[in-house]
Amino acid sequence: MSQLQGTVSAVLKIAVAAAVGAGAWWLVTNRRAATPPEKPTPPAAVTTVVKEGDLNTVTLTEVAEQRLGLTVGAVETKAVRRVRVYGGEVTIPVGRTILVAAPLGGVLKAPAGGAIQAGQRVTTGLPVFQLIPLLTPDGRATLSAALADAEGQANGAKTQLELTRIAVERAKQVQKDGAGSQRQVDEAQAAFDLAGKALDAAIARQKVLNKVVGDADAGTAAPIAIDAPTDGILRAVSALPGQTVPTGAALFEVADLSTVWVRVPLPVGDLDSIDRTDLVRVGQLSAPPGTQLPTAKPVAAPPSANLLSATVDVFYTMPNTEGKFTPGQRLGVTIPLTDAKESLTVPWAAVVFDVNGGTWVYEQSGPRRYNRRRVVVGYSVGADAVLTGGPAAGAKVVTAGAQELFGAETGFSK
Repeated sequence: MSQLQGTVSAVLKIAVAAAVGAGAWWLVTNRRAATPPEKPTPPAAVTTVVKEGDLNTVTLTEVAEQRLGLTVGAVETKAVRRVRVYGGEVTIPVGRTILVAAPLGGVLKAPAGGAIQAGQRVTTGLPVFQLIPLLTPDGRATLSAALADAEGQANGAKTQLELTRIAVERAKQVQKDGAGSQRQVDEAQAAFDLAGKALDAAIARQKVLNKVVGDADAGTAAPIAIDAPTDGILRAVSALPGQTVPTGAALFEVADLSTVWVRVPLPVGDLDSIDRTDLVRVGQLSAPPGTQLPTAKPVAAPPSANLLSATVDVFYTMPNTEGKFTPGQRLGVTIPLTDAKESLTVPWAAVVFDVNGGTWVYEQSGPRRYNRRRVVVGYSVGADAVLTGGPAAGAKVVTAGAQELFGAETGFSK
């Protein structure tokens, strides 16, 4: 029995040792799990977290404020309408180009002052050619037919002029009664002007033919002066002195450039956002900001568009008495949009930019005390900046001297 007791005693010792080892392993494992991990060392040590506004306060002395010349104004709420710049092209208005044809067959001759070339400025009544009529039997018959045709054209032009005059009076009366528009009056007036020019041309042709017929009957046919029908530029010359031309042959073309049109091709997607009834500003493409640009007003014109570029043409008319604009010249046209609404605005001079492109204004928070406030500028119109975020309406901000104040704050000036 002593051997059995020894075996049992050994087994008990082994069991006790195993239990002690398991307990020790359990205690060590649970202690490691309960110990929190060490925090990583932060890359920067910040003792006190402050707000952005607390870092951007400038307090000036009375002498410094006078030296900077600060001016303070209020943030305003007003209706601001955006504008957009498009490229335009100067064109000759419809009806401002007159094609002069030979009233009858004959030989051309240069006027007494010498031949006139294309591109030269002419005035009403200035001789451009002289025409020596060919009074053959066939020519006499053609001359009589031309005279009858000229008389018919003159009578038709008189009737058309009277109709357009009535249309102008009716359009003005309708506008006066509040049922019409200025555009209708302008269109009627333009038709009346065109009818007047057509009548003048028909009467002039009739007088020439009457003189030629009378001279032919008397056997004293003299050269006929072919004069410029209006002031303008001799745009094209289709014949030369010494050339024999038939009746109705084109001789030259005169363009009246005292008034020009500006054609603006608008993308079809912009038509709804463009105010097509208001005045526009027209100037050179390289005009510097702040330049006073002449105005042009909308005008009714034959509809035109470009399928490839998906644009629709709109036209504006403007005076050109000094001859500054040439047909085909490219211009910048500033057109107002239709999105006028109440917005917060400050003068553009009140906005300053930091090195990262952030926009700020200086708000007056007390006597000679200014806080730099961050703003979000949506867009600018003229001298105003429209804000989508920033101080409330009525807040006092620096409107003149903001750049100098920013330099004083950042240490660039003292």
